[in-house]
Amino acid sequence: MNYDIDSGKLLYALGVVFATAAFLYFIRDVVFGLSITVKAALLFAAFVVFFVAGVALQRDILDVVGFALAGIAYIVFVGYVVLRYEPSETGTFLLLAVSAGLFVTLGYALREWNLTLSRRTATGIVLGLVLVSTVLIGVDAAGGGVTYDLETNESVTVDPPRTGQDRGVVSMTERVGTMSATNEFVFTRALALPPLRGCLLGTDFRTREEVWVGYDPARFEQPNVVRGDSTLQFGVTADLLVDVNQTEPITYAIERDANCDGERDRPTLVINTIETAT
Repeated sequence: MNYDIDSGKLLYALGVVFATAAFLYFIRDVVFGLSITVKAALLFAAFVVFFVAGVALQRDILDVVGFALAGIAYIVFVGYVVLRYEPSETGTFLLLAVSAGLFVTLGYALREWNLTLSRRTATGIVLGLVLVSTVLIGVDAAGGGVTYDLETNESVTVDPPRTGQDRGVVSMTERVGTMSATNEFVFTRALALPPLRGCLLGTDFRTREEVWVGYDPARFEQPNVVRGDSTLQFGVTADLLVDVNQTEPITYAIERDANCDGERDRPTLVINTIETAT
C-alpha cells in the first residue's frame, strides 16, 4: 500500500496539535499566576493574532494553519469564560450564538468580500496586541493575588455525644473558625483555599491525635473565583474527638501553630494551614 504523506502538512498538523495542548495547559491556572480576566483577554488576543496572520499569509497553507489556530484559541477562550465566570444559561446561549455569528461573518468576508490585509497592517495589529497584552500582564502582576486570612475561635464546646455505643471515641463536627479570601484588585482571580491540618493535644486520647479540618461549604460547592474588590468567607470545621461515656460538655481551646509539638494542660485543637507549591 502506497502512503503519500506530505511532510510539510504533517509538520503543520503537529504544530496545531501542540498549540492546542499549550492552550489547554494555559487555562489550567497552574502557570504564570495570571488572573482569570487577563488569561481570557490573552486567549482572545491570540485568536485575533492568528486570524490576522491567516488573512495576511497567502503562501502554501499557512493561512489555513493560522485560521485553525485562531479557531482553537477562540474555542478555548469561550470554554474558559463559561467554566470560570459561570454565566447563566441565557448568557451561555448568547455567547455561543454571537460566536456562531462571528465566524459565519468572518467566513463570508473571506469568501465574498475577498478580505485581505497587507503584511504591514497585519504586523501593526499584532504588535499592538502584543503591547496591550504586555501592559495587562504588568498591571496584573502589580495588582497582587488573593490573600487568605484564617481567624479561629478562642475555644469550642462540644456537647456529650448521643450514641448507642458502650465505649470508645466518636468525632463531633464543630465550627472552629472562618477563612476569608480577599481580592483587592479589579481582575477576577481563581479561588484556591489553602488545605488545613489539625491535631489534638492535652487529651486522654493518643498523643498528637490528628483530626480532620476542612471548609464549609465543601470544595465541590465552593465558587471557582473571587471577583475583583470582593471578599469571600468560608466556615472552618473540625472533627473533635469525644468519649462516648462523657456526660458533661468538653471545651477545646483553639491555637494556631505550625506543628503539634509540646504538651498542653487542657484539651487543645491546634490548626495550621498547609503551604502548597505554586
